[in-house]
Amino acid sequence: MNTGKRPSTLLYLLLVFAALFVFFAAGYGLMSLIYRWTGTPPDFWTHILSGLMGIIFFAGLVTIARLLMSRFNKGIRQHQSMQSQLLNALSRIAQGDFDVFVNTRNVFFYDDIAQGINKIAKELGSLEQMRQDFISNVSHEIQSPLTSIRGFATLLKNDALTVEQKNHYLDIIEAESKRLSSLSDNLLKLSTLETGNEPLSIKEFRLDKQLEKVALMLEPQWSNKNITMEADMEKLTIQGDEDLLSQVWINLLHNAIKFTPEGGLIRIILKASNDEVSCQISDTGIGIAPKDLIHIFERFYKVDKSRDRALGGNGLGLSLAKKIVELHGGRITPQSELGKGTTFIIYLPRLHSV
Repeated sequence: MNTGKRPSTLLYLLLVFAALFVFFAAGYGLMSLIYRWTGTPPDFWTHILSGLMGIIFFAGLVTIARLLMSRFNKGIRQHQSMQSQLLNALSRIAQGDFDVFVNTRNVFFYDDIAQGINKIAKELGSLEQMRQDFISNVSHEIQSPLTSIRGFATLLKNDALTVEQKNHYLDIIEAESKRLSSLSDNLLKLSTLETGNEPLSIKEFRLDKQLEKVALMLEPQWSNKNITMEADMEKLTIQGDEDLLSQVWINLLHNAIKFTPEGGLIRIILKASNDEVSCQISDTGIGIAPKDLIHIFERFYKVDKSRDRALGGNGLGLSLAKKIVELHGGRITPQSELGKGTTFIIYLPRLHSV
């Protein structure tokens, strides 16, 4: 044990004596230079002054070394603290805790890493909130028709019901089943489009003919409400996914019919401008307030939840329409005013670019 310590102790003593020799020699040399200007004092004072200068040099070096070591140790402690914070933040994020913020405390070379972690935590927290909201909304949308189906199915067990009552309950069950089917279809379409698992089936087709076909398909709905359907459409050919774009027009016209009162008006205007086409679908319906207009493309958002549910909506139609338009390199712009109707303008490129 002792033989292991002696070399290190001896080396330390040798270094100390070497340092003393160097600094006393430096002190002697400096004093010799000073004596050239001031003259040489007696030998006794020459040795005393040279020794004092050597001690001053040595003390100064020790002080500087201690300051440097103190700053170095402080820096090490700062680095260790920052590393601990960073590792702790990453560990919390990995465990699903996104309420994380790393303060660099002026340790500048950790700034980029800390800002990156803070950004990741914030974005993951937003995504987690969206996921929770999505699950909550889906659960709510599924629960409502299921409750109706279960309730009216129970009522049908009553043998005292008349044929008219049974048919009424069966109609409700059928309508709620369609709501569930529509919700499932729209969720599947949105998921497929957002993940990009199914590429667009691009082909050339007449857009005016497609809009005319959709309007005629929905004729029973708008004619039952005595709604006037007007169309001013140029003969236009575009490149796009015909089936997906058909879904856009169905969703927009269905909403226009749904929220336009008896005897109202729906107008379709289709025209070309440079390399794009614009399709304007306007109605004289109830309109949308500005505070709601900014949210209408969000999933499950409903301007009037009670009214929309009674009319069979699930809050996914506009989200789906916007996604399809954007996949085609286009954009959709809403304009609305309460009591004065709503207008959607869809801009699409005539030629699809991959």
